[in-house]
Amino acid sequence: MNLSAEKLYDVIDRSWPAAAKTRVGAWAIREGQGGGQRVSAATAEQTGGDIDQAEQAMRDLGQQPLFMIRKGDEDLDRRLAARGYAIKDPVQAWACPASLLTDKPIPRVTVFTIWEPLMIMNEIWAQAGIGSGRLAVMDRAAMPKTGLLGRLNEKPGGTAFAAVHRGVAMAHAIEVLPHQQRRGMGAWLLRAAAFWAVEQGADILSLISLETNEAANGLYASLGMQVVGQYHYRILPTETDTK
Repeated sequence: MNLSAEKLYDVIDRSWPAAAKTRVGAWAIREGQGGGQRVSAATAEQTGGDIDQAEQAMRDLGQQPLFMIRKGDEDLDRRLAARGYAIKDPVQAWACPASLLTDKPIPRVTVFTIWEPLMIMNEIWAQAGIGSGRLAVMDRAAMPKTGLLGRLNEKPGGTAFAAVHRGVAMAHAIEVLPHQQRRGMGAWLLRAAAFWAVEQGADILSLISLETNEAANGLYASLGMQVVGQYHYRILPTETDTK
């Protein structure tokens, strides 16, 4: 499985796109429009950039200064720490060959691949705090994409979003309803994403998860997925968090 850090970050960026992305000096500045941290954080495109410049560019958009720290950003991480920026939400990227999860047929009417999302899918996402801003992110992803609707015991079980870029499928917004958890719904959603990914010509299935989400990370490991990358954010504790 060949997934470089550069390719991984590109897939994350393209499959969950900001409303706008501009270059300001050494920085990529993203306009999130309520789509969450990934689409609102600045990233370093060159080393040694002027942090004040990035902060001002984000504030000009009405956003708090927020930086994504990726592999190779160790110097930036130290510089932000010296300015009082705290670490927020360390994330792991998981991946596996998509074919690994196509070894079991999905039972009838267990998962449907649907685009555009049905109302019930939006309702499941809304219960998990995934509102209109994040739905807009899914809508503007300009690549092969799908929603997944899971069912258990003839009732909605969960939902997810997946998109393909550069031969890598990435699943986002994986949510299982509380009363359907610990019944295998999450695994069936990922298996369905893998079948769909193979149909799109993708070789790899990937996703990202908070390091603190032990239940989800345990599931991904049990399916044979491996951690292939990490990143975290830096934020000033005095600033209001990006939701």
